[in-house]
Amino acid sequence: MLPPVLIVEDDTKLARIVKAYLEGADFRTVHASTVSEALQKAESELPLAAILDLGLPDGSGEELCQSFKELGDFPVIMLTAKSSEEERIAGFALGADDYMVKPASPRELVCRLKAVLKRYEHSSASPDSIVSFNDGTLVLNSLRHQISLNGYPVSVTPTEFKLLLILASSPGRTFTRDELVSRALGYQFEGYDRSIDAHIKNLRHKIEKDPRVPEYLKTVYGVGYLFAGERDAL
Repeated sequence: MLPPVLIVEDDTKLARIVKAYLEGADFRTVHASTVSEALQKAESELPLAAILDLGLPDGSGEELCQSFKELGDFPVIMLTAKSSEEERIAGFALGADDYMVKPASPRELVCRLKAVLKRYEHSSASPDSIVSFNDGTLVLNSLRHQISLNGYPVSVTPTEFKLLLILASSPGRTFTRDELVSRALGYQFEGYDRSIDAHIKNLRHKIEKDPRVPEYLKTVYGVGYLFAGERDAL
């Protein structure tokens, strides 16, 4: 039996609707209406994914997202009334794998959840399992969905891993933001190209000695990003 999708939503009517659509798509679900209840349920059974409202009665949904990322490796979709571009980008910066603004179509939510899970599965089951760069300093294991830096594991979200894998597959090639949105997120989001900037910022803090002077993830101003690491010989 697959792990459940954890729905974190204090609006009981909306939670029932989301639950009905997810279960209609053959997902198992559990529901929590508070931060404390969500953490308790996630700790008792690590979810397949989480649908997360940010406006919760007993705490911050943003902090809960960070707790989820520390708890285990599962995708988080934020479903919230916070609609500004800055709030969406802040959500991605916290590690969200997708972001939907209320009122949102439950059918679209199901589609986005499937897309997030699909790219998670693809990134964790790539046949070219281990590649290393800069004399083994940075290692990507796509079979286990792991990154190590100087021999130590680095915790990344599924979207961050997919993004790094895409860039590292073609060192020296410049990818536009639109290309990265399409390849890493699985489909195009209008106005979401800046979310790539948030993911790149997160990755730089995790793999660069000095994020302000990146060694691996370089900005090509006005265009996008490239990976500057040197792939080690097999």
